[in-house]
Amino acid sequence: MSEAERLTRLEERYAHLQRHTAEQDKAMLGLADEVAKLRKEVAALRAQLAGGRDSEEAPDERPPHY
Repeated sequence: MSEAERLTRLEERYAHLQRHTAEQDKAMLGLADEVAKLRKEVAALRAQLAGGRDSEEAPDERPPHY
């Protein structure tokens, strides 16, 4: 293998790695956005659950007519 062929193969590999890294970065940003959205949803559900416990009876309590 000549020096020019070797250099060409290295450049091709480097270009492939650059493209792969860019694709991974894009996927990671998408996952980070999804995690942030899910954290907000969980926080809202926790707040809703905590608020519901204070104002309503616990589900295992008997109604007053028993």
